[in-house]
Amino acid sequence: MSNETILYLQRAENELVAAQIFLEVSSNPVLQKEQFKLEKEFTFYNVVISHSYYCIFYSAKAMLINNGIKTNAPEVHKKTIIAFDDSLVKTGKLDVELLRIYQKMIVRAEELLEIFSKEKGKRGAFTYQKLPQANRDPAQESCNNASFFFKNINKIIRR
Repeated sequence: MSNETILYLQRAENELVAAQIFLEVSSNPVLQKEQFKLEKEFTFYNVVISHSYYCIFYSAKAMLINNGIKTNAPEVHKKTIIAFDDSLVKTGKLDVELLRIYQKMIVRAEELLEIFSKEKGKRGAFTYQKLPQANRDPAQESCNNASFFFKNINKIIRR
């Protein structure tokens, strides 16, 4: 595994942990008041969605780099999802890797691609909207998706 792959996996994990922390802080007014000394209640659900997306994005970048594929600016996000689909999902390579991990097809590559696509759209919608915060349900879903995606990609790369 290359140093670049390792760095992207570490960055993905950092994004996942950040999403989990912001989700917990947003959901826990006592923590906000006692630990962070906040005078009023805040939510950071839009931040959770953004960090969750970046966890998925960096996981996908790590998987691509591990397979000798690099994506660069401009439009690096669009290029990454296209390369992930074309080079790993459509070729069946990701399904084979997942099959080796689970001994049967519990998680399919299409599921991972669907998560990546969905979170990319959600990140854009909640990052650039004028509303101050997203709500808890999409944030929780994003955090769960990021965790699922990262754990599966990480297992494939590190085996």
